[in-house]
Amino acid sequence: MTEQDSGKVALITGASRGIGYGIAEALVARGDRVAITGRNEDALKEAVERLGADRVIGIAGKAHDEAHQAAAVDRVMEAFGRVDYLVNNAGTNPVFGPLADLDLGVARKVYETNVISALGFAQRTWHAWQKDHGGAIVNIASIAGVSASPFIGAYGMSKAAMVNLTLQLAHEMAPAVRVNAIAPAVVKTKFAQALYEGREAEAAAAYPLGRLGLPSDIGGAAAFLTSDQSEWVTGQTLVVDGGIFLNAGVG
Repeated sequence: MTEQDSGKVALITGASRGIGYGIAEALVARGDRVAITGRNEDALKEAVERLGADRVIGIAGKAHDEAHQAAAVDRVMEAFGRVDYLVNNAGTNPVFGPLADLDLGVARKVYETNVISALGFAQRTWHAWQKDHGGAIVNIASIAGVSASPFIGAYGMSKAAMVNLTLQLAHEMAPAVRVNAIAPAVVKTKFAQALYEGREAEAAAAYPLGRLGLPSDIGGAAAFLTSDQSEWVTGQTLVVDGGIFLNAGVG
């Protein structure tokens, strides 16, 4: 736990574990106060304790629930008096298979959680603080959103929408708020476990950098995009992929 205090506050959705937790670790380490959300109250409490209850609060709820969105932003303002940074990390991928056979109800659920919730949180942080005081938003997209992604097409479509949401918000919220996205490849989390479980060495061999991603890799990228070092960067999608896209070349 760091003793420094940056004076800044971040709200990170879906952060009781995985990428969201890795981002929370990075922001707490540099001195930010952080609010994290998640569906499981017990997991959220454990995450808060690990991160440091003197600097972190947890707010349980489902990201797509508008009442939860409102309550989360209200709680952050009540606890810390500001919300400089929003990281939209909450996401779901409940289906694996071709789009031709996809249940449209499932597709709607994916969009509600992965896209509409991000817009909802962005609207609320904008009106609560950022419109008048500035700040930054980071949307967690995916390389599935910038390339074809067989068998996780609904997820990829939603992440492509996140990339465009980033562009739209960056345009509309400038100059007060910078809005960027991060597009990770496979990161070693429970969420992505099905993509590498039992075959991690084989999966990692496809990456020029020789390994899968870690939550801390995305944490570092998010820390950069919410720092003064990126104050002239907006509307961008930063691909953090261990070089996997390099293998798309010919030869």
